Amino acid sequence: DGAIKIHDILNTDILKTSNVSITNFSFNPITLTIKTGTKITWTNNDTVSHTVTSDSGNLLNSGTLSPGQSFSFTFTDTGTVNYHCSIHPTMKSKIIVQK
Repeated sequence: DGAIKIHDILNTDILKTSNVSITNFSFNPITLTIKTGTKITWTNNDTVSHTVTSDSGNLLNSGTLSPGQSFSFTFTDTGTVNYHCSIHPTMKSKIIVQK
């Protein structure tokens, strides 16, 4: 009948992407809960450079993102990933990855 069923929408890759905006010296959203396999793209919408850097280990390491630049990462393991901006260490956020 050509109708799109909600079940079909939930099983597509549409929900396997998410975005974080870096604006006004903060990550938005501050906490993001996603499913494994989700690709997150951080975009620096601020007027100064920032980074996306894991608090421990090197899972997230964007390098310096100038205004307008983006960084993407696909999360394959469950758990909580705390991260910050290495240039502005008071900027903190976290990703919660669930099955």
